[in-house]
Amino acid sequence: MVPGEENQLVPKEDVFWRCRQSIFDEMKKKFSQIENAAEEPRVLCIIQDTTNSKTVNERITLNLPASTPLRKLFEDVAIKVGYVNGTFDLVWGNGINATDMTPLDHTSEKSLLDTNFEPGKKNFLHLTDKDGEQPQIVSEDTSTADDSVQDRFIGPLPREGSVGSTSDYVSQSYSYSSILNKSETGYVGLVNQAMTCYLNSLLQTLFMTPEFRNALYKWEFEESEEDPVTSIPYQLQRLFVLLQTSKKRAIETTDVTRSFGWDSSEAWQQHDVQELCRVMFDALEQKWKQTEQADLINELYQGKLKDYVRCLECGYEGWRIDTYLDIPLVIRPYGSSQAFASVEEALHAFIQPEILDGPNQYFCERCKKKCDARKGLRFLHFPYLLTLQLKRFDFDYTTMHRIKLNDRMTFPEELDMSTFIDVEDETSLLYELFSVMVHSGSAAGGHYYACIKSFSDEQWYSFNDQHVSRITQEDIKKTHGGSSGSRGYYSSAFASSTNAYMLIYRLKDPSRNAKFLEVNDYPEHIKNLVQKEKELEEQEKRQREIERNTCKIKLFCMHPAKQVMMENKLEVHKDKTLKEAVEIAYKMMDLEEVIPLDCCRLVKYDEFHDYLERSYEGEEDTPMGLLLGGVKSTYMFDLLLETRKPDQVFQSYKPGEVMVKVHVVDIKTESVSPPVSIRAYLNQTVTEFKQFISKTIHLPAETMRIVLERCYNDLRLLNVPSKTLKAEGFFRSNKIFVESSESLDRQMAFTDSHLWKLLDRHANTIRLFVLLPEQSPGSHSKRTAYQKAGGDSRHVDDACERGKGPLGSLKSVEAILEESTEKLKSLSLQQQQDGDNGDSSKSTETSDFENIESPLNERDSSGSVDNRELEPQMQTSDPENVQSEERSDSDVNNDRSTSSVDSDILSSSHSSDTLCNADSAPVPLANGLDSHSITSSRRSKANEGKKETWDTAEEDSGTDSEYDESGKSRGETQYMYFKAESYAADEGSGEGHKWLMVHVDKRITLAAFKQHLEPFVGVLSSHFKVFRVYASNQEFESVRLNETLSSFSDDNKITIRLGRALKKGEYRVKVYQLLVNEQEPCRFLLDAVFAKGMTVRQSKEELLPQLREQCGLELSIDRFRLRKKTWKNPGTVFLDYHVYEEDINISSNWEVFLEALDGVEKMKSMSQLAVLSRRWRPSEMKLDPFQEVVLESSSVDELREKLCEISGIPLEDIEFAKGRGTFPCDISVLEIHQELDWNPKVSTLNVWPLYICDDGAVIFYRDKTEEIMELTDEQRNELMKKESSRLQKTGHRVTYSPRKEKALKIYLDGAPNKDLTQD
Repeated sequence: MVPGEENQLVPKEDVFWRCRQSIFDEMKKKFSQIENAAEEPRVLCIIQDTTNSKTVNERITLNLPASTPLRKLFEDVAIKVGYVNGTFDLVWGNGINATDMTPLDHTSEKSLLDTNFEPGKKNFLHLTDKDGEQPQIVSEDTSTADDSVQDRFIGPLPREGSVGSTSDYVSQSYSYSSILNKSETGYVGLVNQAMTCYLNSLLQTLFMTPEFRNALYKWEFEESEEDPVTSIPYQLQRLFVLLQTSKKRAIETTDVTRSFGWDSSEAWQQHDVQELCRVMFDALEQKWKQTEQADLINELYQGKLKDYVRCLECGYEGWRIDTYLDIPLVIRPYGSSQAFASVEEALHAFIQPEILDGPNQYFCERCKKKCDARKGLRFLHFPYLLTLQLKRFDFDYTTMHRIKLNDRMTFPEELDMSTFIDVEDETSLLYELFSVMVHSGSAAGGHYYACIKSFSDEQWYSFNDQHVSRITQEDIKKTHGGSSGSRGYYSSAFASSTNAYMLIYRLKDPSRNAKFLEVNDYPEHIKNLVQKEKELEEQEKRQREIERNTCKIKLFCMHPAKQVMMENKLEVHKDKTLKEAVEIAYKMMDLEEVIPLDCCRLVKYDEFHDYLERSYEGEEDTPMGLLLGGVKSTYMFDLLLETRKPDQVFQSYKPGEVMVKVHVVDIKTESVSPPVSIRAYLNQTVTEFKQFISKTIHLPAETMRIVLERCYNDLRLLNVPSKTLKAEGFFRSNKIFVESSESLDRQMAFTDSHLWKLLDRHANTIRLFVLLPEQSPGSHSKRTAYQKAGGDSRHVDDACERGKGPLGSLKSVEAILEESTEKLKSLSLQQQQDGDNGDSSKSTETSDFENIESPLNERDSSGSVDNRELEPQMQTSDPENVQSEERSDSDVNNDRSTSSVDSDILSSSHSSDTLCNADSAPVPLANGLDSHSITSSRRSKANEGKKETWDTAEEDSGTDSEYDESGKSRGETQYMYFKAESYAADEGSGEGHKWLMVHVDKRITLAAFKQHLEPFVGVLSSHFKVFRVYASNQEFESVRLNETLSSFSDDNKITIRLGRALKKGEYRVKVYQLLVNEQEPCRFLLDAVFAKGMTVRQSKEELLPQLREQCGLELSIDRFRLRKKTWKNPGTVFLDYHVYEEDINISSNWEVFLEALDGVEKMKSMSQLAVLSRRWRPSEMKLDPFQEVVLESSSVDELREKLCEISGIPLEDIEFAKGRGTFPCDISVLEIHQELDWNPKVSTLNVWPLYICDDGAVIFYRDKTEEIMELTDEQRNELMKKESSRLQKTGHRVTYSPRKEKALKIYLDGAPNKDLTQD
């Protein structure tokens, strides 16, 4: 039916159709609004709450229509963050409005579009304090009255954004600001130190007990007699005064726990609140001796009962009077599945007598015999404050665990105790409930809080740590526990875990019921204490106010004399001016005696990019709070205390500029100057930029080349004049190299130019500190050698420079060679002869090289030095394909380059400066290096006659080169820089150790690096190892010879250790001795080296002398075997003919067992199986030693036959079981007979449940006809102790032991160490 036909409907249906029409109209209207909203541009607002450290990293996002009033934005933000609208400000965070620090108007009706918000973009805002005051948090009960959800919730506090969940036992986390404002209830909470909720519940109950609080106030502390820190009553007084007078939401309890003698660890121990009540009352009684309050605890809390036994034959009754502070009531009777329904029912059960009969008969003193008797308890006196403990924690003897009983048990608001007492003269015994201490959780842990009725207004409150809220009588009923439905045996398991644990009633007696003392009625010492605490709180508030108005920001300063960047934190009040802040920073950086104050200023700085954002000219009198954008916990920028010389002027830094550090490069001297900082604009063209630089550093712009280093190893020549700096990739802070000469180098392709090579070397050179081993030649020998060769001890470069020809070069080589070992000399001579004679045959080593002289190299036609060739050349790997190189001493990688003694690759450079440029002097670089540093003499024939000033090394043909941009062949050489010089030894490095400071191109391979170090170590590179030292002084061996040093960085430390380095295909192996019948079956012997292709017998032959020399083991090669080691388990036996890497997989960090044999090796084939058997003798309660059994197959029948042979047990009587766990599969003799799976029903060993497929399995066996020894209790206990000691020593059968619960103690002298014997 269409709307137009509405008038044709019968009157009966008229109302229905009118309703339908109105719904259609409303939907049409909403659809129209949605369509309009979809067309309207939207504004994305991202708000950062900077008012406290807890929220500074959080972002609130709102996506609003552009027409939204600014007032509505504030309302939405207030709802999102939970602040009262109007108590906070919003200011621009960044963007086009970032410079405007004026807060937005929270009452403005202007739209977001009219307030400079940008649609379609991110609009960043900062939520800040308003007028220096923190925002007000929306009160918990502002929305509704007393029945608000938050107020009525009394269980464990819900997490943010959730309704209360009883599974959260630990109270909600809080920020410091959340405890500053007092609760609307007027009561103050207590901060939970960690797990001190049980303490908070009891303290709040005592505080809300008028009689206890008033009596505590009457006690006066004498400071002359006791230390206030350790006085428990005094600290309780202070706490109660703060609870009564403080304006905070919650206060700390650390002073109280400190008076208990507790340290911070006690805060992490949860205890029973009833136990704490007992211990605290005992401590107070001790402290109150000889005072008016000496009997206070007994007067308030102590009751009396009679424990009696009455003979049923003669009527004689024996009894004794006991006192109590609380009455423990069982929840569920022992052995029953039904819990008591109420407290009254449990009280009746408490005094219900039991009959002693049968074996439990009572010996009657009057009858002089055992008789049936009635035993029970009678209450004689009830205390003024009656404490009932509901014993919800029990022990389950089925599971042997503590459990919590969550059964329902009701308790009345008024309890008449007259029905539970026999004494007639007692007056009214009507008690009123005023405190319920609730436990939420399980027996393993949980959370306590208290529900307490105030005697001032008869209102119930929930004291849940720092949160105090109003609750109702209905909330008290929720603490009865249990669940709806019948109370069956399993009802406790599914019941709520939040229930009452302790109840405290007060006797209704108008003559005794006290009111809380008013302030005017306080004793004089309490008035003084109140005043003192108020002053302390005001002082704390003022300090907090100062802190809240203090800007804290990182401050940097380049020390004008030391040239070291210093860092500190500048703390300045927001109202201090910039001028005053400069003075504070000036003193903070200790510049008074270095530079005048007027030569310093503060500028906005980005430390991460090393970028000066802006300076503050003319704003010396502007408050720092305004300059920094308010007081924030974190700032997105830093401050730099900039200094100048007295004859200089400060440069102006404007927002939008970029900083450029200019390094001037001199190609002739191959030097790079220190940086000069300039400011530029991103919209400048390259031509304009060149002219600007030309004016600054006075170099001609016409011949100027500018190279931008965008990131590591990314050099970009700015050669398009019309391009802007932004298009070229300039950012906030930039680094450029400028060269302006008329050399032909400008005409070459950039990647082929000398400039590129120089900058490339400059970028890739790192400084390393190398610790040489003892007895190495080191720098001292080097200096001695050069004194012989050159006549003085100046740097090696000077010696090379003086040579100016082949003779000088030769002297340098000979000087370094004198430091090396004889092997190194031999190898050098051999390769020298190979290069001169063209003979590829290898010379044999000789023992005498004293009279051998190295021949001179011939000169080429151009007159340059013809260097000796040492083939093949040092190889490099692609730095982009570098993998991790560090590994522990025992770690070895399969992929290594050859490093054998007879390999040509060991023909590395023999000196630190074996080649010098005869035509140019040493050239200093920006990092202090020079081009005539230690260079390699190993060059290819293709480079003969070329003038070179750094190392050349042939590229690895298996890798791509980053130098191939210009089309060079892959075989063309590259330059690897190396320079070493002596370095002053660190303290504690030990005598005999020497340090080298090495500058090296980090693209050099580890193999080449080691070859460069040979002259300083004094042995071949194959005979020493390189260890990288990390910050924690941990050392890891670098073993991948074909990898570069790209993972190293400046000032890394390296330790050199003598010892044979691994060759390709070699593995370092740890050898352990297997002692199957020893208490410790695994003993480390030595480190050995096994090689790919080596047989097991060959490795055994190499081990024999090492075992004799290092371990003192005299073994025959046929009387020991090697076998696989998997943790502590012996595995596969390796046969002599097995080959490593073919039959035996060998890997890094490999470990093997060496096992001595009593006879000849029985294992001859891989089809055999060796198991370790051990006989169990139940009649003697002992295990025999291990015996090896070698099987020809995996047949169970064969195993039984072998066991029959070695034991003599009849075949049909043998039972066996597989051992459990790691070798030696230890098990207690008290458990082995029943615990193991004896005689499994299988025919082969390699199936379930045995799965014995490899050598080394442990088999226990026994004679099934042998009876187990019967032990007396004494023998069993003795054997149990013996076995426990044995198994603990071997480290086996370690079972889980839960954390021992620490006893709750209060130390009266505040010193727990004096009372340790009671723990």
